[in-house]
Amino acid sequence: MKKIILSLFITTLFFACNQQPKVTKATLNEDGDLIGVTTKNQFLQEPFNEWFESGYEDYSLNNEIISKLKPLINNVTIKAFMGTWCSDSQEQTPIFYKVLEATEFNMNNLELIAVDRDKVTPDSLEKGFNIDRVPTFIFYKNNEEIGRFVEYPRETVEADMLKIISGEPYKHSYQE
Repeated sequence: MKKIILSLFITTLFFACNQQPKVTKATLNEDGDLIGVTTKNQFLQEPFNEWFESGYEDYSLNNEIISKLKPLINNVTIKAFMGTWCSDSQEQTPIFYKVLEATEFNMNNLELIAVDRDKVTPDSLEKGFNIDRVPTFIFYKNNEEIGRFVEYPRETVEADMLKIISGEPYKHSYQE
């Protein structure tokens, strides 16, 4: 009887694991742009490392804002969209990672999706997120969107993030 129960459990576990949605790691399209779910490690590779590393190193964090953000940030998840072809994404994405790392954000709570020039992916990962401009960083608490900043921050990346996450009034650059 124990063997039957164990066999049923293992079979159920096997099928449950195979039902997980498959996440497509970003690949290069015909223009040499990353498309799909990506990570910082991919930006550290040529040719993206040129803009990523300099943008990361050149940015000076506001440590006062970082200290306010740090206790709040791990209560959120983030879905971000960017384009490796886009100058605003090349400017803001390294800064975004620097802020996340300074706040000790759990990177498992970040999904960064690289889109093509039409702001789409072959897997339609952008569907339902109203992505008109990149980068777009969307913040969630309890699976509810609490805010986003679009293309560039109103103040600084960390100041905008603090406003969004703390619940202060915030409108992104294209919101009236």
